[in-house]
Formats: sequence, C-alpha cells, structure tokens
Amino acid sequence: MPDRIPRRAVITFHEVAERQIAEMDDAALARLDPHLNTIASSPKTAGVQMRPDSPVLEYAKDGARIAYISTVLGTIVLVAYVEVG
Repeated sequence: MPDRIPRRAVITFHEVAERQIAEMDDAALARLDPHLNTIASSPKTAGVQMRPDSPVLEYAKDGARIAYISTVLGTIVLVAYVEVG
C-alpha cells in the first residue's frame, strides 16, 4: 500500500482575523504564511490550550501569535485572532 499523504486542515478566518490580515502588509503576510501552514499540517499539536476549560489553542512562534479552534477531527481550523510582530 502506498504511503498516504497526511491530510491538511482547511483554514477559515473569523471576521476579526480577516480584518487583521487585511491590514497587514506583504512582508507580514509572508511571515504569517508558514505559521498557518504549520497549524494546517497538525492543528491538534501545533498550539497549546489557552485555558483548561477552553477549546481555543494558541500558537506563538517567531513573533507570530495565532488563536484558533480546531474541529474534533482536525479537518477545519477557525482562526480567531492573528498578529505578526
């Protein structure tokens, strides 16, 4: 049986994140893109739970901070907040 390519999650954006991304320049978007790819590749393990009673995960690395929620199967990721420093 051939090796299966791991499925990537589909990334969707909350209105707040859409506005934040719309205000970013091309350089900030280029810095953000690899972080979104990391989350899409492994949404369950890329971030850490913000609070024990919350489904929101936070990914923070290299000046990027992304708050997101992943579906149970990890097929869809809703990005709620994004910043790139």
